[in-house]
Formats: sequence, C-alpha cells, structure tokens
Amino acid sequence: MEPVYFPIIGLARTVFALQGLKFTVKGDENIPATGGAVIAINHTGYMDFTYAGLPARTPKRYIRFMAKKEVFDDPIAGPIMRALKHIPVDRTAGADSYHEAVNRLRSGELVGVYPEATISRSFELKEFKSGAARMAIEANVPIIPIVIWGAQRVWTKGHPKRLGRTNTPISMEVGAPIQPFEPASALTEKLHSTMESMLLDLQKDYIHEPGAYWVPARLGGSAPTLEEANALDAAEVAERAARRESRPQE
Repeated sequence: MEPVYFPIIGLARTVFALQGLKFTVKGDENIPATGGAVIAINHTGYMDFTYAGLPARTPKRYIRFMAKKEVFDDPIAGPIMRALKHIPVDRTAGADSYHEAVNRLRSGELVGVYPEATISRSFELKEFKSGAARMAIEANVPIIPIVIWGAQRVWTKGHPKRLGRTNTPISMEVGAPIQPFEPASALTEKLHSTMESMLLDLQKDYIHEPGAYWVPARLGGSAPTLEEANALDAAEVAERAARRESRPQE
C-alpha cells in the first residue's frame, strides 16, 4: 500500500461523490496487473488526471503522471505531487523528465502522459507529440490508451470551474495495449487513430447539449473548431514568448 497515494485516492472518491460525478468505465481489464506501461490520455480539462487514475485501481495499481514543473513549484500542490511520485516536466529542458519516465517504466511503473501536451480547447484530439511512443519503444513496454469524455464540463481552459455538486456524467474507455513494434512516427499515428476512434465511440452514448461551450462544434456545440483552437494556442504561445522577452535582464 502507498502511504500517501492510497488515502489521496480515498479522499478524491469522496469528493467525486459529493460532486455527484457519475463515472462509466469500459475496458479497465486492459490495465496490466504487473509491469510497466505508458498510459496515454486525451486532455480536455484540468481534472483529467484525477479521473484517469480510477481504472488503474481495478488491478490495484497507481499511475505516475508527467506534469509541468510549475505544479511542483506550488507550495501546496508541490509536496503532494512529489509524495505521489509524479514526474515534473520542465518544458524548456525535458530530457531529464523523459529519462526519468523511461527508468520508471523499466522498473515496472505505469506512467501517465498527455500526447497532446496541452488541453484541447476544441475537445477534439490535437496532433500528438511523439514522446509517449518514444518512451514505450525505449522501455519496451506497451501503450495503454485512455479516453475521457465529460471532464471538460468540470473545469477546462477559458471557462469557470464547476467543482460543486453538478452531477456530471464522465465516460472513460481503456483501450487494448498497443505494442511498440513500429517506429515512433508510425506508433504515434497508430495511437492517435486508435484514440480518435475510441473518442468517437464514447461520444455516441453521451447526451450533448446543443450550443454548450463544452460540446465540440462537430456535435453542435459552441467550442472552437480544431483549426480555430490551434490558432488560439499559437497566439497564447506567442504572447508568453513576448512577455519573456520584455522582462528586464538580470
């Protein structure tokens, strides 16, 4: 038993119950009972990782998530993230976190990653980075795809958080293991197409509110299209870069 992770999960489940969150999980038998695996998750909201860990509890396992370094720098969240043995990622120098993740995988851990690298404002799958595939190949472990739908209704980029009792339904599907028998580029494409198919399947049984901000434009919602969302992301990156350049040099 993990002295910190186990009670944190219990606390999280209590919070989820108070919020009235209604989880539907398919395919949790695809989480391996032993051995390392890359857990690849789509990214629609800030609470994704708290939900994505639930299927791993079926075989009584824990996921070590790769998360941006700024979270670990937070005086409250940082000590918790370190106690849970998550992996900090410095986006300006990611080699150390990559090697740490590969070592964890080789030692038999489950390592959670977001192949999109950032929240998708369109709630469609963005282009994937190759890190998940490269880690799986180097550590010789499978990739387990997990798709989550509904998490964006709780808290997502550009919209107010809804952490009270919302009775929000959240659907998850765990896909079959994808073995790392291809080059990283082909494996990344395979992962993307697999997760896209899983997402479309998950959305079929979900009730979408016409015009709602959390519903993709493709399904009649007011979320930006993937192209519009990519433009917003590019503008945000350019703005951050401009702010950094305008800071006084020490």
